This record gives sequence, structure tokens and C-alpha cells, in this order.
Amino acid sequence: MTGLVKVGFNINLNYSRGVTILKWVTREFVHVDRTACPWLIKKFIDAQAEFIFVPTEKIGEIVKDQGATPFDAPGVKLGHKDGKCSFETIIEEYNLKDPVLNELAKIVHSADTQDTSLAPEGIGLNAAMTGARFNVKDDFEAVEKAAYVYDALYSYCKFKLLREKFKDELEKMNREERREFLVGKMREKMT
Repeated sequence: MTGLVKVGFNINLNYSRGVTILKWVTREFVHVDRTACPWLIKKFIDAQAEFIFVPTEKIGEIVKDQGATPFDAPGVKLGHKDGKCSFETIIEEYNLKDPVLNELAKIVHSADTQDTSLAPEGIGLNAAMTGARFNVKDDFEAVEKAAYVYDALYSYCKFKLLREKFKDELEKMNREERREFLVGKMREKMT
């Protein structure tokens, strides 16, 4: 897996004056933060993002030569800082205002830092991402397969927040009504 670089270009037509190729670079041998951040970037920042995974000492070279944005690496803007993991730093830096993401960030933080006081679910995420590394051929496949886990955790967090928000109403409903109500709310954007 050493020095993997994805071949091909993903083009993002975000600017009316031209084409921008957006690349992101991080350390190879992905784990929690380096599987969560690509999911976050693709879902909420840049659906066409291209990721490059290299040894830590090559990150500066990739940034310089390819204009890639570094994340989850020592000393970079989108890395661990002020007690936050890279996932949280990216949410903050890109001003993502989604209460579900904030809930998911607690799980990612707990898994990445082994501080399970915020979210005990982090233990399971850490275990899943540790095991996943042994079931894939490279970092790209790890990130691709992990996306399902983060989609599921996002849904779990939304469900959890909805149950808290509508606790009183849900207590007055029977099981079938609760399910129908929550399924409907899961389809709506949360504010």
C-alpha cells in the first residue's frame, strides 16, 4: 500500500470561469479519522473529491506538486487541534451546521482518540475500522467500504436525535405509529 495514488481525475465544475480539480492528501494506512474524513468531504464538501494516501513524509511534496489539501496529518490545518480530531476540525473549518454531523462527530472523536466518555459507540467504530484494514487490498477500498458504516452511523445519530426531540409525542403513540412517524421524520432534513 505504500505511496498509493489514485489514477484519473475527478472534475468539479464549481466555478463558472473554469474547471477545478480538487485533491485531498493524507497519511496511508487509514483508520478511523482517515476513513471518516473522506466520507465527510464527499458527502458535505466536495462530491468529486479525489484522495491520495502517502507516507507522512511525502504529504508536503504532494501538496506542493499537486495542490492537494492535506488532512489528518501532523501540523496541518485540517488535523488534530485543540483536543479535536480531524473530522471535527473539518466540520468547524467548513462551517458545517448539521446537528446530526455534530452527534456523529462525538462517535468519531471517541473512536479516534479512545476517549469514550463522549460516545461509547466509539468503541465499536474503532473495532470495525481496525478490523476493516485487514479485509481490503488498499486505502481506497477501505475508504469505499467504510462509507456504508458512516452512512449507517449518520442515520443512527439522526434517529437518536429525533427520539430525543419528539420524546413526549412518541410516548403517546403505539409501536406502529412511532415507527411510521420516525420513518417519515428520517426522510426530512434536520434543523
